[in-house]
Amino acid sequence: MFKNTVNTTDDYAIVLEARSDKRLTASDYIDSMITDFTEFSGDRLFGDDKAVVAGIGFLGKMPITVIGIEKGKNTESRILHNFGSAHPEGYRKALRLMKQAEKFGRPVLCLVDTAGAFCGIDAEERGQGRAIAENLYEMADLKTPMISVVIGEGGSGGALALCHTDRIWMIEDAYFSVVSPESCANILWKDPGRAGEVAGALNLTADKLYKLGLIDKICRKNKMKELSEELKKEFEYLGTLKTEELLEERYLKFRRAGYRSY
Repeated sequence: MFKNTVNTTDDYAIVLEARSDKRLTASDYIDSMITDFTEFSGDRLFGDDKAVVAGIGFLGKMPITVIGIEKGKNTESRILHNFGSAHPEGYRKALRLMKQAEKFGRPVLCLVDTAGAFCGIDAEERGQGRAIAENLYEMADLKTPMISVVIGEGGSGGALALCHTDRIWMIEDAYFSVVSPESCANILWKDPGRAGEVAGALNLTADKLYKLGLIDKICRKNKMKELSEELKKEFEYLGTLKTEELLEERYLKFRRAGYRSY
């Protein structure tokens, strides 16, 4: 079925690179680009989720809300951050900060790096699916500029919950997919070992997603200063739009998703 897919091996190599334990995490991006960062905690319903690092700071001279999915760098910190798999309270915390940003007129930057939302029983009991759905619903009409950058893994609804934004950017060796190659291969053939074979068919790399019109920009890896300047310029442009124009442009962006492929 997928045996004639081109660049399959290269695509799976990008997936593996996106998961590298040497990769920069959301906290690295925040430390490099955001000054005077103050972290906020809790969803005001259950507790705090360390998989989501969120707060306010400055991008240059621009006050900004930053929401990042953090994986951690060593065994201890990865356990603390649940390996970047957020619980419902993480997504509710993110939404709380977004609504706060809307109230005070701050733009929102989302840094996405997750294999997917946590799928344990406790997460389901606390409303994982609803939390993700509410983020998507509320972000559609959020009256402030938003940009998401997929910095590593962009897995399933766990990533999408922070990507209903005015712009979706990707680091050049990140991936963004509805399902991991291993899960897809397991669904199709009951064999996760065929992940490399199916990776190319998922169109999950930055270059393919850009051609499909599903992302808006490919960013160079490890170029923090360059990324910071590009973000400032884009937020400045989005800030010139009237609220009605901003929301209409966001709506049309998702209505037109995939148009470059036709």
